[in-house]
Formats: sequence, structure tokens, C-alpha cells
Amino acid sequence: MRIWKKLIGDKAFYKLALGVAVPMMIQNGITNFVGLLDNIMIGRVGTEQMSGVAIVNQLLFVFNLAIFGAIAGPGIFSAQFYGCNDQKGLRHTFRFKLYICATILLAGILVLFFFGENLILMYLHGEENVQALEAALKYGKEYLLVMLFGLLPFAVEQIYSSTLRECGETMLPMKAGILAVFLNLFLNYLLIFGNFGFPELGVTGAAIATVISRYVQAAVVVIWTHTHCERMPFIKGAYKELRIPGDLACKMLIKGTPLMINEIMWSVGMATLMQCYSTRGLDAVAGLNISSTISNLFNVAFIAMGSAIAIIVGQQLGAGKLEEAKDTDTKLIAFSVLSCFAIGAVMMVLAPLFPMLYNCTQEVKDLATIFIRICAGCMPIFAFAHAAYFTLRSGGKTIVTFLFDSVFMWCLVIPLAYILSRFTGISVVYLYLACQLMDLIKCAIGFVLLKKGTWIQNIVKTEE
Repeated sequence: MRIWKKLIGDKAFYKLALGVAVPMMIQNGITNFVGLLDNIMIGRVGTEQMSGVAIVNQLLFVFNLAIFGAIAGPGIFSAQFYGCNDQKGLRHTFRFKLYICATILLAGILVLFFFGENLILMYLHGEENVQALEAALKYGKEYLLVMLFGLLPFAVEQIYSSTLRECGETMLPMKAGILAVFLNLFLNYLLIFGNFGFPELGVTGAAIATVISRYVQAAVVVIWTHTHCERMPFIKGAYKELRIPGDLACKMLIKGTPLMINEIMWSVGMATLMQCYSTRGLDAVAGLNISSTISNLFNVAFIAMGSAIAIIVGQQLGAGKLEEAKDTDTKLIAFSVLSCFAIGAVMMVLAPLFPMLYNCTQEVKDLATIFIRICAGCMPIFAFAHAAYFTLRSGGKTIVTFLFDSVFMWCLVIPLAYILSRFTGISVVYLYLACQLMDLIKCAIGFVLLKKGTWIQNIVKTEE
């Protein structure tokens, strides 16, 4: 009974946790659901189109996570500044996000514009079907060229939305995200297939729809923030001066740089893993694309709980409630893991149904079903590792999170994938399974780090 008391919270606890997590679950859930419909629409056009778009999205994933990593470091300070009601400190963290994201935006555009084709080619293997590979490259290049115009609104929206969430406002980003995904879905229907007199643009139409929806989403968040200064006082004078105190900027760099590097290295690591899987042919790429789209839809629960841990525990640490933060964190992790057992079971049962929605070969459908079931079985493992990462991050242990996340991937997971893909004839199914199960080691490391409790600290108490 004592152990359950430590793991299970009361009604007030779950009201707080779900109040923060559910809006993010809804936003991410709808986003991923519409992403699934988007993926199905492209998949109905053809396997080559779907594969080309999947490869480009894997490259864009690196940019997206670079932005997430850039705002994560200042975000630790934002949550704790909000916890101690320091609006001036919040203003400084907001400006810091602007500077670092502008740098990443410029770098991302230059790299993808000048080296995009070569990066896409890294994922195209299988000499038995040269025409299919050439078609996938062609569609990928078309999609990437348009998507470059969507990088700016994505960065701006993330800067504003992340700060709003760290200040406890999770509903507005959710509403803006819902509006954007439904707009994206509607425009996809018009532009991919040429309905209601619109031109039939295929993958280019999908990219145009995404870019337009991103500008709308960014506009909603920015306009709301600047017209609700009484609720978000940090925005008052945010652009009147662009100076950030040197000591605070140094602290954010020290804490934030490992997070940013971590996100970049982790996303590049994921892209590298996909490249290893792609050595088994275009069917593997298509099957993994379907699987990742479905998995993302179910993963919203533990992803949102990770963000909830960063916000709730970070605020409690900033307010000096260290023991309460420790207790809250334990209960949030237990809630996340236990819920993922149930969600994973549902996903396991439904796995064969999703690939049937795609216009692809039976081989691709069979592979996708197996990949989905592997992800379903591993979901509680992913949930604990994800929660451990955000716990360590909430207390400013960014060097530890860097070692825990991306260094773990590059030192253990990627070498395993590289060796198995290059020097053995193991099927892509067992290759994928072996890489996913490596997170068991990560969970063991995370458990030890959480048990030590060195993450329980207030990092803004000297910032007056």
C-alpha cells in the first residue's frame, strides 16, 4: 500500500496534471491524426510519392528538433521564472529564444537548399528498381523546395507557444494548432487531388497546404499574445530593447547549449537510423513511414506527459517546493508509464487495420503492421525514458540529459544499427526491433539518475 501511495496521486493532482497535459495531447493528437490523413492522401497517389515525402520529412525533422532544442534551454528558466513571478526574467528568455532560433533558421535554409538533393539520395537504395528511386528523388525535391518557405512560421510559432505553455497557457497553442491542422487537411484535399476546380499538384500541393497552415498558426499565436498583455505581461516591451543581461545569457547558454546539441544530435541520429533501415530497400522506407505516422498518433500521451513534467515540476522547483516537486515527478512518471500499457495494448490490436488505408504493395503493408506492433510493445519503455529525460531537464541537468539521450544513441544504438545493416543479412524487422529494445538500457540508467535526486534544484533563485 505504501508504494501505491507514492505512485498514485489524489484528485487534485490528476486535475493539475491533466489540465496541463490534455491540451497538449489534444493538439498533438489532432496534429498527428491529420498528419495520418495527410500521409494517407499522399500514399493514395503512389508509393514513390509517399517515400519521397517521408525522406524529406525525416530531414525536416532535424530542423524541427534543432528549434525544439534551442528553446528548451531558455524554457527551463522560463518555467522557473514564472514559478517565482519574475516577468523581467521571462522577457529575457523570450529574447534569447528569438536570437538562437534566427540563427538555426538561417543555417537550416542554407543547408537544405544547397544540399537537399544529396541528403535525399542517401536514403535511396535498391538497384532492382531504378525508376522508382528516380521518381522518389523527383517528388522529394519538389516537396522540399516548397517546405523551405514554412521554416520561418514554424520557428516563430514555437518561440511564442513554448513561452505561453511555460507560463501556464496551454489552451491557446492547442486551439491554434487545431485550426492549422484542419486547414492543412482541407487544403490537402483541394491541392493534392485537384478538387473543386483547384489544380492537381500532388506532393507539391501537400507542401503548399502545410506552409499556408503554418503561417496561419503562427499568426494566431503571435496576435493573441500581443493583444493579451494583461495575461502575458512578459510581452510588454519585449521588442523595445534587445539586450539580455550577460550573466543570464551565459547561464542560458551553459544550460541550453547541451540541450540544443542534444536535440540536433538526436534528430540526426534518428535520420541516421532511418538511413540504416533504408539499406533494406524502398519497401522498408515506406513501411517505416506508415508505422511512424501511426505510432506518432498513439505516442501523444507520453510525449505530452513529458512536457507536463517539464512545466509542473519546473514551476515547483522555481518556487522552492523541492520535496513537492520530487513527489509530483514520481506520480507523473507512474501515470505516464501505466497509461502506456493500456494504449500500447490497443495499438497492438489495431495494428493490421492502418496499413490497409494505403495504396501500396502487400509487402509494405505487412512490414508496416510488424513495425507498429513493435512500437506498441515498447511504448511503456519509451514512456519511462521520455519522462526521465524531462525530469532531469526540469532541474537544469542539461549535461546529464545530453549524455542520457544523444550520446547514448550515438555510442550504442547507431553503432548497433550500422553493424547489423552493413555486415549482416538480418531482416529489417529484427534490425528495427534490436534498436528499439536498446531503450531498456536507457531506462535502467534513467532510474538510477532519478533515484539519486541531484536534479532537484532551483536554478533561478539568484536571478533577481
